[in-house]
Amino acid sequence: MFLIVNVIVLLLIIIGLFVPKVLRVFMEYHWTFFLKFQHFVFFFAFILIIFFSQRHLLDNMSLIKSIVLNVILNMGVYALVYYYLVPFFYSLRKYPQFILYALICFLVSSLSRAVLEPVTFNFNFTYKDDYVIFLYNIYLVQSIVILMASFLGITKNKFLIEQDMIDLGRKQDQLSLNLLKSRISPHFLLNTLNNIYADSFFSSSENGSDSILQLSKLLQYVLYESGKEKVSVAQELRGIYALKELYQLRYKNKLDIAFDMDDAEVFNIIEVPPTILLTLFENALKHSAIGSESGSYIKLKCRVENGALLFGIINSVAEDKEKAIDVGYKGLGNSMIIKVLEKYYYRNFYFFSGSVYNNNYKTLLKINIDG
Repeated sequence: MFLIVNVIVLLLIIIGLFVPKVLRVFMEYHWTFFLKFQHFVFFFAFILIIFFSQRHLLDNMSLIKSIVLNVILNMGVYALVYYYLVPFFYSLRKYPQFILYALICFLVSSLSRAVLEPVTFNFNFTYKDDYVIFLYNIYLVQSIVILMASFLGITKNKFLIEQDMIDLGRKQDQLSLNLLKSRISPHFLLNTLNNIYADSFFSSSENGSDSILQLSKLLQYVLYESGKEKVSVAQELRGIYALKELYQLRYKNKLDIAFDMDDAEVFNIIEVPPTILLTLFENALKHSAIGSESGSYIKLKCRVENGALLFGIINSVAEDKEKAIDVGYKGLGNSMIIKVLEKYYYRNFYFFSGSVYNNNYKTLLKINIDG
């Protein structure tokens, strides 16, 4: 009988120590079920301990009653430790109080069983050592209940804290992306609307209506599409074209901006994170000083070659850094672009951004779309 009880105790220790580690990946997705499963396994083992430790002392009916009452009593003790002592004392690092109250639970539950059970169930202590063995089993079982409740409660709280940290990190990343995703600055809107008003007031040209149209397209993309997880390359290019046209209209179509893009249906199928390409174009607009310095230019190319999306820009660099223009569109920085690309295309993209020959600046993004 001692051997059976000790084997069950050993199994409980193994369950408590190793099962949470082995099934940690499972817990990440089904942790609520796993926690309930742990409770079930423990109380099943607890019933077996009571059964094997008392079956030679009680008749069958009394044994069943003893098991039922012990389960009810120890469910209360278990719940007290698991749901109260661990979160309110151990998790808050009030270790002396936790140990004190756990010890009180152990003593009260053990003494209650030692006094009440022999009277209630008329135990048959035939041999001299039966009562000593009975007391030993009570103390052993009650210590197991409190230790397992403590261990599983601590494990659950640590796991939940880790999950909260992971979720917080994800939310922080998403918040950073949302804050850094494309926005139209009020300064840019005001300047653009003033230009449209001036064109419409002093001339009868169609520049005003064209400006309104392109601004509307850019606003539509920024406000409604950039919040999505991915957009088609065609949508992204339409946003780029709208921003380009706004500046051409602002500078009377004198800007040297050349687009070399495939007229490919595949652009409607390939998807990228929103504002990635638009941001690269915005950076070129800003740092090329186009419209502020003579000879400034931007050349943009977008193609699909050999199963990869190629997006490249070569632009002049402002000789006077103060002439870098306020584009108005506030997109992602290069560091954030790389983070976004690593998230969606880990080891499946190439990104270069830097100075090249003759004081030019080159940006190249290659995304393998075939895997």
